[in-house]
Amino acid sequence: MHPRESLNASYFDDVYAAADDPWRFETSAYEQAKYAATLAALPKRQFERAFEIGCSIGVLTALLAPRCTELWAIDVSDSALHTARQRLAALPQVHLQNMTVPSEYPDGSFDLVVLSEVGYYWSAADLHRASQRIVASLRDGATLVMVHWTPVVDDYPLTGDAVHQHFLNLHTDQPASHRTGQRTLRRLVAQRESTYRLDVFECAHARFE
Repeated sequence: MHPRESLNASYFDDVYAAADDPWRFETSAYEQAKYAATLAALPKRQFERAFEIGCSIGVLTALLAPRCTELWAIDVSDSALHTARQRLAALPQVHLQNMTVPSEYPDGSFDLVVLSEVGYYWSAADLHRASQRIVASLRDGATLVMVHWTPVVDDYPLTGDAVHQHFLNLHTDQPASHRTGQRTLRRLVAQRESTYRLDVFECAHARFE
């Protein structure tokens, strides 16, 4: 696959065929510490309607669910979703679906969107489209949480830093946004660890100049 193309469902089918938990979400101390940092960074205790992009086998989903009245979680891998459905069967507020962002996106708006370890799988063009759809789906005062591995991975079209910088460049409170009146993001948390970064944003309508 050309390195600039988004990684597609067949890529992840191969990954999950090789291992049920290929990134050790269930067992890795690194993942557990990252999840704890993600939950601690959330600015509210409870969210009405949340959307997790790329839920994989549902480990983070299970941690988010008690803080969400309704949680929509999607992935491109049927194998991962099968495991997630088993894990999350006792959580009726969780709705799982096979969906490919940015070509697909759920209806309605959200007061929490979680983009964790997904953005670097997109091409630059798909990242741009995805960021537009994500920001457009945020309610006023909504929270966007982004967490990504920062070292370079040869298979991935982008780095975690490139993903976060795209949102910072395009969607934070810039004068161009003021002129259009589009939604804008204000960064609440900027946390960098040795191998990942965590940014939390609040969404509002941009002011007109």
